[in-house]
Amino acid sequence: MTFSAPHQPSTRATAPYTRRSVLTGAFALAAATALPLATAGRASAAAPDIIGCAAWGARAASEAVVVLDNRPERIIVHHTATANVTDYSKQRAFALARAIQTYHMDAQGWIDTGQHFTVSRGAFVLEGRHNSLAELRTGTRQVRAAHCVGQNTVSIGIENEGTYTSQDPPAAQYAALADLCAHICDQYGLAASEIYGHRDFNATACPGDHLYALLPTLRKDVAARLGTPAPEEAADPIEELVRQATGRPASEYAEYLPAGLLP
Repeated sequence: MTFSAPHQPSTRATAPYTRRSVLTGAFALAAATALPLATAGRASAAAPDIIGCAAWGARAASEAVVVLDNRPERIIVHHTATANVTDYSKQRAFALARAIQTYHMDAQGWIDTGQHFTVSRGAFVLEGRHNSLAELRTGTRQVRAAHCVGQNTVSIGIENEGTYTSQDPPAAQYAALADLCAHICDQYGLAASEIYGHRDFNATACPGDHLYALLPTLRKDVAARLGTPAPEEAADPIEELVRQATGRPASEYAEYLPAGLLP
């Protein structure tokens, strides 16, 4: 569930053993041993155009945003579970960013937008929580967030506008997501294999079956942008057994913004 955290997370970093991390940990360790990220052959991913908080009209955070001294260890992909609109304008992207912030601050009681970045269906990339863009540019620290319980001090959260339970994201939105992930990996020295879905860590259907199924392709596309070998993928037998037995995702929690926040 995209907006699942009931309170501000602990500042203590945790690294729980998840379905995907257990299954792919050996591959990640082998890849890290065989090919260090800081090799001369690694390409530099071009920085995407990221629209800062001030440009889309963000409110001030209700209290100081915490900047952590550590770099993130992974990227976590979400969907907003809002309508799959055909309004791909910058104005719609700005309205979405404001609506998410309003929901997170006024309904969830968080200090600011929960995620670090948002990608609209029109392929606009926006800063979410204040200071996320500035810290990404330095590549040495991260902002504490509120997008995934247990991961808010060790991961970068990216929201993708739309509901991707039965549809794929628009091609331009997917490309913008891949560009953003590649830039984040480049700035923080992350491998493309360290891109996960929200459901890998919390009991939720997020980021939707279709977007989640695209994550292996996303990891390969990010690796290509970085000029590194494509990560090896392992099957997730637990998830597959759940689907075969029930015919539905592992969770049916509702994911939505309340009516009235968006036109």
